[in-house]
Amino acid sequence: MCQTNRESWGLYVDLNTIIRQADAFLTTPNIHITDARAPQSPGSAHDYYSNGDYWWPNPDTSDGLPYVRRDGESNPANFHEHRILLRRMRSRVASLTAAYRITGEKRYEAKAVQLLDAFFLNENTRMNPHLLYAQAVPGVCDGRGIGVIDTLHLIDVAAAVHVLESEPGSTAETQVLQGVSSWFAEYLQWMNEHPQGVEERNEPNNHGICWFVQAAAFARLTGHHAMLDWCREQYKSRLLEEQMGADGSFPRELSRTKPYAYSLFTLDNLITLTHILSTPNENLWEFELSDGRGVRKGIAFLLPYLENKQTWPYGRDVEYDAHWPVGMSFLLLAGLAYGSERLLALWRTLDHRPQEAEVRRNMAIRQPLLWI
Repeated sequence: MCQTNRESWGLYVDLNTIIRQADAFLTTPNIHITDARAPQSPGSAHDYYSNGDYWWPNPDTSDGLPYVRRDGESNPANFHEHRILLRRMRSRVASLTAAYRITGEKRYEAKAVQLLDAFFLNENTRMNPHLLYAQAVPGVCDGRGIGVIDTLHLIDVAAAVHVLESEPGSTAETQVLQGVSSWFAEYLQWMNEHPQGVEERNEPNNHGICWFVQAAAFARLTGHHAMLDWCREQYKSRLLEEQMGADGSFPRELSRTKPYAYSLFTLDNLITLTHILSTPNENLWEFELSDGRGVRKGIAFLLPYLENKQTWPYGRDVEYDAHWPVGMSFLLLAGLAYGSERLLALWRTLDHRPQEAEVRRNMAIRQPLLWI
């Protein structure tokens, strides 16, 4: 690893903390989707399952069915174990890969590849490449299109595999990485063709943006250039037009019971999408609609409320309001893209590793070193 790179990265991320985390993960057991069986799932042990966050037992029926929705209020009794396993695997693979990028030490690469093999490829423990049973609602449905957002955290895994594939490895490691890329290609096809994936793709709020973030990240890994081109076209022709207000806000998110967190989440993912899709010939950082709407305007709208949350005029979030804002990766990615010390100063100031699980769940990129 070039010393110049390490010095540059050290300006933005804590390299020593990354290495300490990776050292701890070297001796941890592999993680498998089969480690937790969902009792209400109609699928197999290899099929991911989760319940919708804001759905609760019906107080008017003896068995609590069908569940009823309470927007913004997460039900802690719902099945979340597969989400936790997926995110735990993501965090370990991302940290180990980042440590490998920093140090060049093969032990980090080997452990990351071992984790990937166990979660995605091993016939006894792998996760199947679909989300048929994500965000199910007891008494209502076995799975929903909006459940596709549950795999948003896999974009860090795709970035890690992209980094690992760029370095020479053993034949066995290369085969695992190729197998994982094939898994992502299958999952991307499911996302783009299955009715539940298409439903999520067409959502006019943060869910739609998160579909495109995943599609772009997985297409970049798998070399699906036609998908990347189509995502760029949709970014310019649909997403900004559909989701951003004239002032740079996200009106659909402001109308929710968590307007602050949802606005930050949406901007974070829009900027991640901008980062993935931008090329020298298609610089989406500078793209604007005819009325000036673009990612710059989204940043300009929210930035004052990141710097001084007390001025936020749209109401408090119904949950976890006091835990925001945190150091989300969009501050770093946009700060570097625009050469903005204002954004980078916020990135350095805010907490990159919040302890509240619900806040961490809404940070798609947890290892930004894989992205810069």
